[in-house]
Amino acid sequence: MRERILVIDDDSSITSVLKRGLGYEGYTVDVGHDGKEGLQLARLHPPHLVILDIMMPGLDGLEVCRRLRGVDEKLPILMLTAKDAAPDQILGLDTGADDYIVKPFVFEVLLARIRALLRRRDAETREVLSYQDLSLDTASRIATRGGRSIELTTTEYELLRLFLYNPERVLTRDFIVEKVWGYDFDGNYNILEVYVRYLRNKLEESGERRIIQTVRGAGYVLRDRE
Repeated sequence: MRERILVIDDDSSITSVLKRGLGYEGYTVDVGHDGKEGLQLARLHPPHLVILDIMMPGLDGLEVCRRLRGVDEKLPILMLTAKDAAPDQILGLDTGADDYIVKPFVFEVLLARIRALLRRRDAETREVLSYQDLSLDTASRIATRGGRSIELTTTEYELLRLFLYNPERVLTRDFIVEKVWGYDFDGNYNILEVYVRYLRNKLEESGERRIIQTVRGAGYVLRDRE
């Protein structure tokens, strides 16, 4: 369920910030510290999006971009580099990158660019999931309920999508955590409870009835009754 982002950059301070920040936003993050390692990771764990530095030892980012694009012409690739001259940006885009951000960067801007690229990719396989008066557009990542649009964070989106794929099925806490966050909380489900509360608040903001029910001792279920 989680979207996988591959970061290829030889600057450990950059990769550390991106791994922590993107992980907090709900993405699975792999890190390649040079072009060769990045290509190996892309083969082992095909990413949904690549963040790629240009100036790296060995294979530079331009060559990595060419090779990635040769394997998957639709893979979103975002160049992240200190080379800010217009010819450098044009070269990066002409090589096959979809977007280009100059270092130093504002993380929120980078995040917005990532969301835009992933939306563009998802639009090609657009799907609208629905249950009762609730629907979720996987391209825009916007939910609607009773005609009201509901904007979601990455984690809220993943959680709601999981419920909509499994309507009226009781989902255990372990199952939800594995699918949405991708790792074991060792029985500490506080973060799950927090995000269920966030999601309920948004879905019930205009006084709508509760549609995500708690099943005591088990987990949660998307259904129109207790």
